[in-house]
Amino acid sequence: MNLGFQKNERGFRHYLTNKYWVIFIALFCAVLWGSAFPVLKVSYAELRIAPDDRYAIIVLAGIRFFIASLLIFALIIIGIRKSPKVKIVMLPQLLLLGLLQISLMYFFFYNGLAHTSGMKGAILSSAGIFFVVVLAHFVYVDDRLDWRKILGLIAGFAGIILINSGKNFTFDFSWQGEGFMILSGLVSSLGTILAKRISKEVHPFILTAWQMLLGSLLLIAVGLPSLKPHAMVFTNKALLLLFYSAFLSATAFSLWYAILKYNKAGEISIFKFMTPVSGTMLSALFIPGERVTLNMFVALALVALGVIIVNYQSKIPKEAFLREGPY
Repeated sequence: MNLGFQKNERGFRHYLTNKYWVIFIALFCAVLWGSAFPVLKVSYAELRIAPDDRYAIIVLAGIRFFIASLLIFALIIIGIRKSPKVKIVMLPQLLLLGLLQISLMYFFFYNGLAHTSGMKGAILSSAGIFFVVVLAHFVYVDDRLDWRKILGLIAGFAGIILINSGKNFTFDFSWQGEGFMILSGLVSSLGTILAKRISKEVHPFILTAWQMLLGSLLLIAVGLPSLKPHAMVFTNKALLLLFYSAFLSATAFSLWYAILKYNKAGEISIFKFMTPVSGTMLSALFIPGERVTLNMFVALALVALGVIIVNYQSKIPKEAFLREGPY
């Protein structure tokens, strides 16, 4: 049994170390995360969730990540044949991580996306990548800011500022929409720093499964008691979108961590530029009324360029990228 498993693992490792397969998997993960933006916007409409109904929104987020956590637990037990158990002393840290990475981050993310366009959300969500770079400068002695990273930060934040400018370059910004999207990135960057420390003691897959489970239960516990009757209408299409959103999170996280195990973080994290690009393009295709404007295109280009620059030949250890996408 063990010999057969080791043989399958070696065969699977071939795809995780082959340069072309690694590029394909990294881009596939980025596109999956990008698809979350139109999927969630369409889900709100299909479920008939009002933009101001925060309880329904956070319950939806909780259900999604609860299902995603079960999928990853199944992968751990059946796929990689590891025990998902953790030491009791680790539970407070995992609970804190779930609070940051899932509960708070997706409270801001889901509510922010309900008050802004899918395209703007896809671009603004990249703020978390740049916040991590800034925070790492103050936390890690071997991950200081240099001129390359500063240039990437300037490009990235310039794109974020530009995306909030109107047609006449007036500042078009609301805290419930764009503000919450940026706050979700800030919270996720704090979670990334915590995840790096915990990952030294807990396997990344197990860490992800537990943070999703605990964080989703917190969301459901807060939202469910105040949920209004018929706040969500679960049609067949709505259920399909819900299970797809859970699938994309579980799949993207699992595949990303798998290639991180055998490749340098800096070499594959550069492909994260495709998340805002694919999120913007897919939103324009599938969300009625959303179109790519000139300033949006320039903002997207600046953010994508910033992501590429800050990750190019990065020396950040792979554990620092435990929260690649949340989408």
